Formats: sequence, structure tokens, C-alpha cells
Amino acid sequence: MTAKPKYDILKLSDLKLDPYNPRLPKSLHGQNETKIIEYMLLDASLIELMLAIGENNFFPGEQLLTVKDTDDKYKVIEGNRRLSAVKLLSNPELATVQKTKIEKVLEETKHRPQDIPCLIFNSESEIHNYLGYRHITGIKEWKLLEKARYLNGLRIENYAHIPIDQASREIAKIIGSRMDYVRRILIGYEIYSIIEDEAFFKIRDLNDTTFHFNYIADSLNKANITEFLGVDFTSEKPTEHLNEAKLKKWSKWLFEKNEQNRTRLIGTSTDLSKLNKILGNESARNAWDDKGLDLDRAYELTEDVSQIFSESIKKSIEYLEQADNIVHRINEFYVELDEDLTSIRKLTAKIKNTKDTAEDEKF
Repeated sequence: MTAKPKYDILKLSDLKLDPYNPRLPKSLHGQNETKIIEYMLLDASLIELMLAIGENNFFPGEQLLTVKDTDDKYKVIEGNRRLSAVKLLSNPELATVQKTKIEKVLEETKHRPQDIPCLIFNSESEIHNYLGYRHITGIKEWKLLEKARYLNGLRIENYAHIPIDQASREIAKIIGSRMDYVRRILIGYEIYSIIEDEAFFKIRDLNDTTFHFNYIADSLNKANITEFLGVDFTSEKPTEHLNEAKLKKWSKWLFEKNEQNRTRLIGTSTDLSKLNKILGNESARNAWDDKGLDLDRAYELTEDVSQIFSESIKKSIEYLEQADNIVHRINEFYVELDEDLTSIRKLTAKIKNTKDTAEDEKF
């Protein structure tokens, strides 16, 4: 039977940050305290947390979850943001950024906690079940890549010897989630790891802090994208036959920016759904992949042409109604307005003529 964690008040000087915290980018794993605190200051709203603790003191009900490390200090597995805030309140010299804001916090607050309430566990693994529920399913959400990194670590630590479906089922029980969700995140992390190992295919400005993991997770919900990438959900090793050349294309479509600082594809549900239909249609896929047609033009080559047509007409009406609503507020019209209005009249007449001709040919 696992021993219960022990509650104790520990000295701040005896507590240290976890350099392998799943919430940290992998590029920061193993870095020193200064680097970790710098990242948190820029990304994790530590200033607000410092202000709250400095004003109200450390709340006894928010114990840090710790394990004793080999150097006889205690490594904080849960509560690294709170520990960073408390460290900065007492040692502002740890900060390499946000120094002015930190000075203001110190001027406006009085509490500098030194005695910190903690729960001491025998091992890190004893904390995992609690963290799994709280951060994966509970109210204090991690970013999706952080969740994926944590779930992957949990699988490696406890379920590396069994197939991914079975591992996903066991992990889902621990965190109170669905097996298919866990499996998709684990497979997505395998794909992400390949991209990471390939140095993000040398796409400019793409790294573990700018990568949107939800693009992978959402893509794996689309059958044609999954097939394009070579992922097989029915296999015990779903990424065994992953097509890295196509994975590189997928990555560039979503992350490589042109001279106008735009990507070919945005990772929204709408764009990914369009891509999914394009990849399932040979003509559309060739137009998109080989000829470089833009997303909407390639999408027009799928079987949803009638829907695209009706949506285009309705959007045009919406924009024209918007212009009509504000025309009385315009003091000076742009030079090409008359020419554009003439073009609109010609286009509507042409569309109606084409529609009438098509209907006449039916009889």
C-alpha cells in the first residue's frame, strides 16, 4: 500500500524548481533556475501571482507537492509557478526580465513568505495520478502540448510494454478521460516528436514554443489528412508507416510564412475541414499540392461547389449590406468606386444569365 504524503512546513531555501516540469518547453528541460524563471516571467503571468502572494501571503491550503531530491532539498513537482513567485519576492535578483514590474510589486506588498506548506511524497510517480486528474481533466488546464508531453511521459513510465490502445485505456482511467482522446494525443505527440527531431523542418521561427499542437490533434480527427500522413489508427503502431515527406508538406502548409507573413493554411476547424476534403479528391489534391492553388480555389474542385456558390453569394450580400449601412457617413468616396459598382452590376447580370441558361437547358 502506498504511504500517504506527509504534510510539513518547509523553508523556502530548501525548495527548488522542477527542471523537467511538463509545462516547460522541452528546450528548457534541465536548464538552471534563472532560465526557468525567465521563461515563466514572460509566459506565465508571474507578476500577478507575485502581487497576490505579496499582498495576501501564501495560502496554507495551496500546498506545494514535493519529493526529496538527492541533494536533500525538495523538488516541487506541482506548484512551480507559486514557488517562482515566492522566490522572486525574496530574491528579485533572480529575474533577468520584467525588473521594473518586479520592483513595483516589492514596493506595493509586504509579505515575503519563507515557511511554505508542502505535501511530501515518497516518489514523483505517486503524484502523477493527482496531476493527471487535475491538469488533464480538471479545472486548471495545461496547454495541449503540455498535456501531450505529460501523457507521453506517463505512458513511457508505466505502459511502454503494452500496445498503445491498451495504454490509452489505462491512462484514460487515471485521468478520467476518454480512451480515444488519450490515444489521439499520444499518437499526435509521436508525430510532434518526429517534427521536433527534424528541427521543425527548418521552418523559420518554428520551435517548441511557437508550434500549435492542436493542429496535429485536430488533423488526426480528419480521415483524409490522417491517410495522407500515413497514420493508421487500426495498427498497434499507428505511426509505423508515417510518410515524413508528406508530414513536412503538412508542416509547411500550416507554419511556413510567405513574404506577406501568411501561411498557406490556417489551423482552424474550417480550414482543416477544407483541406480534408481537398485531400480526398484527386483533382483538388493535385491543384492544391502540385499546382499551388490556394485553399478556396482548390476546395471549389471538390463536390461542394454548390455550397461554395451559395456561401459566396450570401457573403457578397452581407458585405454590400454593410457598405449600404455606412455609405451616408462617407465624406469622400474612393476614386474607383463607380468602376467597382459597374463591375458588381456586370457580375450579377452575368451570374443570372448563366443560371437562366443552365435552367433552360434542363427542359
